[in-house]
Amino acid sequence: MPKSRPARLIKAATLLTCALLAGVVVAGAAFPAVAMSGLAAKAGADSFQDLPTELTVPQVPEASQVYAADNKTLMATFYDENRQDVPLADISPAMRKAMVAAEDHAFYRHNGVDLKGFMRALVSNFTGNSRQGASTLTMQLVRMSITYGATDPNQVVAASEDTNGRKLREMRLAASLENKLSKDQILERYLNMAPFGHGTYGVAAASRFYFGKDPRNLTVPEAAMIAGLVKSPSYYDALDSKGPGFGLTLDRRNWVIGQMQETGAITAEEKAAAVATPLKVVGKRPTNGCTSAVHNDWGFFCDFFYRWWMDQPAFGATSYDRERRLKGGGYRIVTTLTPSVQQAAHKNVEQYLPTGKKNALMVAAVEPGTGRVRALAANRTFGLDDPAHPKNPISSNPKQADAGMRATYPRTTNPLLTGGGDITGYQAGSTFKMFTMVAALEQGYPLSYTINAPQRYQSKYTAEAGTESACAGTEQWCPSNDNTSMAGLHDMWSGFGRSVNTYFVPLEERVGAAKVVDAAERLGIRFRSENDANTAKNPAAADRWGSFTLGVSATTPLDLANAYATLAADGKHCEPIPVQEVRDHDGKVLDDVVKPKCDRAVEPEVARAAIDAARCPVGDQSAYGKCRGATESDAFRVIDHPVAGKTGTTDSDRTASLAVTTTSLSVAGIMANPDWPETTANMDHDLVNPAVYETLADAMKSKPKQDFPKPSEALVYGQQRSIPSVTCKSVDDASAILRNADFKVEVDANRVASNCPTGTVARTDPDGRTVVGGVVMLRISSGQSSTGTTNNGPPSIGDVTSGQSGRRR
Repeated sequence: MPKSRPARLIKAATLLTCALLAGVVVAGAAFPAVAMSGLAAKAGADSFQDLPTELTVPQVPEASQVYAADNKTLMATFYDENRQDVPLADISPAMRKAMVAAEDHAFYRHNGVDLKGFMRALVSNFTGNSRQGASTLTMQLVRMSITYGATDPNQVVAASEDTNGRKLREMRLAASLENKLSKDQILERYLNMAPFGHGTYGVAAASRFYFGKDPRNLTVPEAAMIAGLVKSPSYYDALDSKGPGFGLTLDRRNWVIGQMQETGAITAEEKAAAVATPLKVVGKRPTNGCTSAVHNDWGFFCDFFYRWWMDQPAFGATSYDRERRLKGGGYRIVTTLTPSVQQAAHKNVEQYLPTGKKNALMVAAVEPGTGRVRALAANRTFGLDDPAHPKNPISSNPKQADAGMRATYPRTTNPLLTGGGDITGYQAGSTFKMFTMVAALEQGYPLSYTINAPQRYQSKYTAEAGTESACAGTEQWCPSNDNTSMAGLHDMWSGFGRSVNTYFVPLEERVGAAKVVDAAERLGIRFRSENDANTAKNPAAADRWGSFTLGVSATTPLDLANAYATLAADGKHCEPIPVQEVRDHDGKVLDDVVKPKCDRAVEPEVARAAIDAARCPVGDQSAYGKCRGATESDAFRVIDHPVAGKTGTTDSDRTASLAVTTTSLSVAGIMANPDWPETTANMDHDLVNPAVYETLADAMKSKPKQDFPKPSEALVYGQQRSIPSVTCKSVDDASAILRNADFKVEVDANRVASNCPTGTVARTDPDGRTVVGGVVMLRISSGQSSTGTTNNGPPSIGDVTSGQSGRRR
């Protein structure tokens, strides 16, 4: 017993000191001058005046929410702490009253420190009856604020240590805070900051997690359960149905309900009804990041958004800063994804090549003139390996298979449609002929510019001797057409409409391959592979890239759609963007971040002329009625709007692609094997083409038809000149006459029936008029009467028929 007397004296002194200091704190709140008097010294606390009086309630980490373009459909949330701040008006009165009843009966009566409660706790703790904290809601808010505002671990420890010094500091700061904020402001901050277990912070997150509803709709028993969790979120666990947690939580809820009656928040009848209400919790954790996006087919778009965010300096100087801002800044983000367009893209992709196939069918949609990405769909599930499902099969790529690597289907987080990381893209075949046409138009070559396209053309570009692409016995690259019917005289309308390789390779030679590469880059093609990028930025190397016009460079569905969107927007290029509005925690709109980044890629007349020719491959008609031939005529029929576009296929059908555009939406799709670009499997236009044009058709339903602007005649016909008559003249004389008239002359090796003598010129193709500098083909007479047996050569421009294939280039 003698040993206990000093301990009791120490406890008594502590009790007296804390009681006096509590009086000083309260007095200081009401009469600041008192706190500066000798009262502190009389209380035996010489350092009291050194205690802080200022507290800044920090902005605590809050989840960012990402919505579709309709501004109401949630796509995903990003958070480190699952919290969404809400104003007090959006929290049910029952929740407010339950929190006061559970933690601080005198909240609306004290000045931050409940002196009676504090004294009662001191006495209880001194006598050993129980351990009571006597912390008011305001003091608890102070403690949480200090913790969140801590800059080092020691401050976090100090904020929660069980000492009288810590409590005195909280008391003084609480009294000061009550002079700055109203009671409702303090309660609102508390309700939005407090932890409620299972990774939820704030009543909004807790309400949605436990009961699947907004906090404005919480009932008395629901609010009481949530309020009861604050005391010990890990101890009270309503989801612990097999352990003691559920029963403990139920008891705690009922105790809070009793406290609500004691404070007058509810009646005895309401208490009885609330206690009798069964405790039922949902326990549904919200999505966090793109792998758990609300809609499972939105993951690729979500990932595109995330990568875009991580590239924006406006959200921080480093990638770490940007990610912390996204996961803790409480942003409300409205994306450009249009749910109806995304639904159409996903439906059509799955209809033609369902998820689970090794080949990927990928479709992207972009809005011309803004770059806003409206849809990204693929026959893949965006996600990591799921223990609940079988693992992805072994890769079809032999090298990857030997290494035991798994394929990217049915699940992957690779940015298949947008590129990035190891994804550099896929060859898009003849869709790249568009860039040769644009470069030619920029150099003054009109759409009516003619070239005699043989079945196989010996180009000035080199190829490895002995390979299939080289002419026999040479090192010259000799591309050929998909079928022999394509040979003959073509202009840009028929050359593009029928996808004639041997028209576009010589056209590329005339304008220079480097200019073609430059046009592609300006229109939106990004060179992601190291080899392509190095070649593109070296003019000398780019000028030797003869196969570029046939689409041997890697691209993505998004870049391809954007390039055609640039032309549909009269040559206005905009960077693809996934966001149309960003609001920060305070509701401020960040306009500069989401403003489309656009520039003038090509002149409007060039874009209009290119689009005019691009109407031919997809079954539409040019403004000048010049389309004769289509590689995908069903597109115009199904879309039923003015449309332009192009098909594309690589050698051996390793990829198949289609790009189509109206004035308001551009859609591109590529079918490929992402794991094995050199696949031996054939990609099928009967799958990718309808997936693309039916997506555009679905998106254009109920929208008014808008025609493309008609190009001026300057780039359609160029400088025209009459072709001199050379009928029945010798080849040498006819050639001299035509060259003197500024035409290029070529002689058709196949002879035609004519009344002219054998070996003389039977006719020219074209005849009448053509563009200055264009090709005039000499058709040589066989000497037979035109009424006898004939030997018609390759068709002239006017003879080209529609419906020919031409897709393989």
